[in-house]
Amino acid sequence: MGNVALKGINYETGNDGRSRSLTLGGDVPLAERHVEEGDNDSDDPRGHGAPSLPSQRVLFVTSEIADFVKVGGLGDVSSALPRALAAHHDIRILIPAYREVVASSREIRHVGQLPAHADLPACDIGEMTCDDGLIIYVLLCPELYEREGGPYGTGPGGYGSSGWEDNDVRFARLSLAAAEIGAGHAGLDWQPQLLHLNDWACGLAPAYLHWMGRNVPSVFTIHNLAYQGLYDASRCAALGIPDSAFHIEGVEYYGKLSFMKAGIVHASHVTTVSATYAQEITTPDFGCGLEGLLRCKAEQGRLSGIPNGIDDSWDPRTDAHLVQAFSSNDWRGKRANADYVRHRFGLGPSAGPLFAMVSRMVHQKGVDLVIDAAPHIVQAGGQLVFIGKGERRVEAQLDRLAERYPGAVGVYIGFDEEEARCIYAGSDFLLMPSRFEPCGLSQMYAQRFGSLPIAHRTGGLADTIEDGVTGFLFDEVDLAGFMQAIQQAFSVYHSTELFYAMRRAAMTGRYHWRQSIAPYTQLYQRISEEAGVEARSSA
Repeated sequence: MGNVALKGINYETGNDGRSRSLTLGGDVPLAERHVEEGDNDSDDPRGHGAPSLPSQRVLFVTSEIADFVKVGGLGDVSSALPRALAAHHDIRILIPAYREVVASSREIRHVGQLPAHADLPACDIGEMTCDDGLIIYVLLCPELYEREGGPYGTGPGGYGSSGWEDNDVRFARLSLAAAEIGAGHAGLDWQPQLLHLNDWACGLAPAYLHWMGRNVPSVFTIHNLAYQGLYDASRCAALGIPDSAFHIEGVEYYGKLSFMKAGIVHASHVTTVSATYAQEITTPDFGCGLEGLLRCKAEQGRLSGIPNGIDDSWDPRTDAHLVQAFSSNDWRGKRANADYVRHRFGLGPSAGPLFAMVSRMVHQKGVDLVIDAAPHIVQAGGQLVFIGKGERRVEAQLDRLAERYPGAVGVYIGFDEEEARCIYAGSDFLLMPSRFEPCGLSQMYAQRFGSLPIAHRTGGLADTIEDGVTGFLFDEVDLAGFMQAIQQAFSVYHSTELFYAMRRAAMTGRYHWRQSIAPYTQLYQRISEEAGVEARSSA
């Protein structure tokens, strides 16, 4: 593999051909920088440029939270974003009382009751307080939520044939509870001024408010449009959905009931988790049949993209999960983590790069492309490790790959937070050839830990990776485009100063949840003011 010219980087050499300086976009030479990764953080806990706007009472409603139960990125977001927003708002969370929640060591105080509605059972509301003071309301309904398995079902992610048969009732009950709390009907001593709802499982909440005739503003955040919560139209009556709502401008989606569409139609504002994905979902390629509706929302100024971030625990200098801490000025700890990962996955000693994939092992994530690229990576002197779980067919393919390349490919089917962090810390490159990626968090984690992502230019990957500076992007989702990016990575790896300069750029150009406070605060204020104007005009 030959040398490669990389976008945004000037690599200057002297007469003897050796490196003299390396600059990023004409700034200070990166090869000469000695920057601690935290130096670019704001001292203001309210975030970068947080506006001086009134604090709001916000109910953040979600179907998963990493504190107790997590399937994917939504669990991480639901744990971190409310905590960041709590610097400026009175924010509380509503989640179902899953088995893991009830079995936790935290005290649950009964604070409210909700009556049955249609086929949705009556339930209680419990309250728990986290060590950092965050208040979580839990929806207590044992027959719906206290089960062995994941939050959505028994399989990976709990979607499709592995989802619980009564998921429509389970998440309609969550949505109705959110609406009832928003309307002040839950008997609590606290009432939100607005609801922040997340993904299809909460999609009916703004619709229930509309059918109640209650003007409570709401933000509906799409984390992944591909999962829409589709059910047979005959289920509407059981869920308390009026017949008049089942039409093309309501909850009807190609003859089905769509929770996702209900949220998009009835929420005050729709957000998604990156600016690029907000544009993509208004097109047929990414809109999942809802692109027309989403395009209308965008034209009305009611669709926007606010990127996710990572929290302070993702710091290689202080992370207790790591084998050894490190910084952008001292790589010994990174090498120690790499040695640990190689030993843990049965890989041999190597002077070549270590590639990693930390992901749900499903088609969306492009695992097939990584499997096809693996022989080329191994032949060029690289090694690969995989951690995650997903489709059984894909898991079997990964197991066969490890058997084919013992000592060069390691696979762990499952997920372990400590192991994943060590992999981010020990790897040189993270593979993310996702066919679509609304935001993605893995690339942010990897960059923070000095692992350069190799990713498809889509969604949040395009927004958070600077090609040739903090990672590598490719345009077409095919093996040829992916392999070209991998070849660039090999070339950079063998250009030592360039490689370490990119590492430093990745580690210092961080995305933090504090960046989300200002745009959400402005959005909350805007929709609250609009709701107030509407209420006064209809009085």
